[in-house]
Amino acid sequence: MSDQPIIKIHPLPHDDKPIQKQFGQLAVDIYQTPNEIVIIAPIAGVDKDHLHLSITDDVLVIQGERKRQEGVNEEQYHVRECFWGPFSRSIVLPLEANIQNVGANFDLNILTIRIPKTEKEHNKIIKIAA
Repeated sequence: MSDQPIIKIHPLPHDDKPIQKQFGQLAVDIYQTPNEIVIIAPIAGVDKDHLHLSITDDVLVIQGERKRQEGVNEEQYHVRECFWGPFSRSIVLPLEANIQNVGANFDLNILTIRIPKTEKEHNKIIKIAA
């Protein structure tokens, strides 16, 4: 078993019902090295100024909105697979995440977030108060 902490993400739906989304969910890849947690999300059609990243407690939230093309009527579509509108993704970070030094980059429509890990203390000496 790995010593790496577990990173929890809100899962994509897996039922057999057609997807009726009011709020889209962003697909992500997450991996970690000994020194950092890396989150990668391809986000086509969104300007970096319309992406919002926040961390509250131990949860990273990525939000944005992909604007629909104007002037296309519903009956003109043959296939509609792309999600248009607001999207969000929440990721619970492990305790080792150093949220004070998070870095984000948006290049070629790929958002990359790098979160350094703090040093874990393997042993802690506890002094007994007299």
